[in-house]
This record gives sequence, structure tokens and C-alpha cells, in this order.
Amino acid sequence: MPSRKSFLDFLNKFIPVSKEEYNTLIAPCLVIRSFDKKEIVTRAGEVENYINYIEKGLLRKYYKKGNEEINTQISYEGHIIHCQESFHSRTPSEYSVETIEPSVLTSISYDSLETLYATSHKLEHLGRLITTTTMVLKDRWQSQMVKLSPRERFINFVNKHPELMQRVPQKYLASFLNIKPETFSRFKHLVREHSKTLFIHSN
Repeated sequence: MPSRKSFLDFLNKFIPVSKEEYNTLIAPCLVIRSFDKKEIVTRAGEVENYINYIEKGLLRKYYKKGNEEINTQISYEGHIIHCQESFHSRTPSEYSVETIEPSVLTSISYDSLETLYATSHKLEHLGRLITTTTMVLKDRWQSQMVKLSPRERFINFVNKHPELMQRVPQKYLASFLNIKPETFSRFKHLVREHSKTLFIHSN
């Protein structure tokens, strides 16, 4: 029976869930799925059947525009990733989800989630809170993409997720931030030089 403390901690950020509720109601509905690096989790053209909580690893969500892959989400441990519209509408996804690193996901299928909702009003409320939060974060990100300049988007991302600059290939980050690769390289160089200057002055 899948039981992950980190996932229970994640759920408790929304509403209190006891260990008994988790072990009795939620855990039996979960599946632990492991994927290698650069492995497709959800393929465009297929219906998304799972909501995935990232226990370990790093994943991206993208769509194809001609020969180009446009990244719309990059997520790591402690976050949710899935093709949201496809999952809820039960229609083929326009997006693919792929691992960037070897990853372990705690997943719940659409059918299992519906069964869970029918079992408990509290858990239905919990699911609604998670879905709403996911939508708000998505809208907030899209707003930043419109309002912020490429430089502002880059600096904002570096400040919030410095570790991802090392973990995520540059071409994925440039696409995700909607910054031309050559511009991204220039920004990255400026940040590196700025960090060196701060280090020199501090010693």
C-alpha cells in the first residue's frame, strides 16, 4: 500500500488530514510510478489518466509547434504535474509530460479520484482546493509572462528557483521563460559575473 509522508504533508497544506484518513481512504487509491530520464509520462493525443505528485525528480510539460517544443511547466519534488484540461474533460491532451531526471511519482487515476470524492465530502473539498490552487498558479504565471520583460522573467525565476538553473537544460528553461536562447545565455552570463563580483567584494 503506497504511503508517502511527503504527500501527506502536501495534503495537510490545504486541510488537516489524519494518518488514519490517509491510510484508510487515500493510500489505497494511490500508485507509485517510477520513470527513467527522458521518459514520456503522458503523450500528446492520449487522455491524461493521472494526477501526479512528484516524490523525486524533475519533469516538464510541453506542446509541439512545428518542430519546436514549447515548455509550459517545469516541476520538481513536492509539486503536482499533469495535463489538467485533458484529465478533467476526458479529452485527448495537447501536451506531453516528460521526465528531465529519473523520477518517482505518487499518482491517482481519474476513476480512483472520483471514487474517493464519492466516499468523502472532506476529500472532495480537498481535491477542489488543490485544483483551484493549481489554476491560480497557472494564471499567475501566464500573467507574469505578459507583464514582465524577458530580463525580469529571468531574474524572477533565478531568485525563486536558483537550484533549477543547474538541474534543467538551458534550452528547456529558455523555452519555459519564453526567452530566445541567445538572450538567455547573455542573461546567465551577466548573473554569473554579478555573483563573482559579490564574492570578491565579500572577501
